[in-house]
Amino acid sequence: MLFKTTDSAAIKNFENLKMQLPDDVLVSKVIHNSYNVHENFLTLNSGSLLGIKPDMGVVNNLGLVGIIDKTSPKYSTVVSILNVRSRINAKIKKSNHFGSLVWNAKSTGFVQLIDVPRLAAIRKGDTIVTGGQSVIFPENINIGTIDKIEIDNQTHYYTINVKLFNDMTNLGHVYIIKSKDREELNNLEKTTKNE
Repeated sequence: MLFKTTDSAAIKNFENLKMQLPDDVLVSKVIHNSYNVHENFLTLNSGSLLGIKPDMGVVNNLGLVGIIDKTSPKYSTVVSILNVRSRINAKIKKSNHFGSLVWNAKSTGFVQLIDVPRLAAIRKGDTIVTGGQSVIFPENINIGTIDKIEIDNQTHYYTINVKLFNDMTNLGHVYIIKSKDREELNNLEKTTKNE
C-alpha cells in the first residue's frame, strides 16, 4: 500500500489500515509531543494545505495516538490519548463489548476503558481496539491489553486499566486518517436530530 508522505523517511506498512484506500491516509512527523501534564498535545508537520481537518484520527504502526484538534496551513495539533479531555469509543476485541477510552493522568503507559458492562467476559491480557462507532477511526485499530480490572461501586460497570502498545513518550511518524464519509454521516445525523 502506498501512502502520501511529507518526507522521504521509510515508513512501515501499517497492517491495521489495510481497509483504507491510499488517498485516505497521510503520513506526518511529530515535531512536538507533550506527555507530562493533564492535557497533552502533539504537533505535526502537516496542515490544512494537505487536507488535514479537525477530528481526523491519528495512529501509528503500533496503534492509537489521538485526534486532530486544530490546523494551520503547514501544521496541526493533536489531542493525545494521554489527555484527560480525550474520550474515544473502544471495545474488547474478543467479545465486542464497548466502552469509552479515557485517561486518569496517572501514567503515560496506561489508559482506562470505562463503562464496560459486567456481563462482558474479560481477562487480563485481552486486546483492546477501536470500536468503529464513529467516523474518526476505523474498527479494530490496536490500543493495548488489559492489565487490571476493577468494578466501579457507583455504576457497577468495569473500569479496565489498559497497557498501551504505544510508547506515547517516543513518537516519530504517524498516520492521519482522512474519512471520506465523515461529512455525509455528520449531515445525515444533523438532519435526524433536527426533526
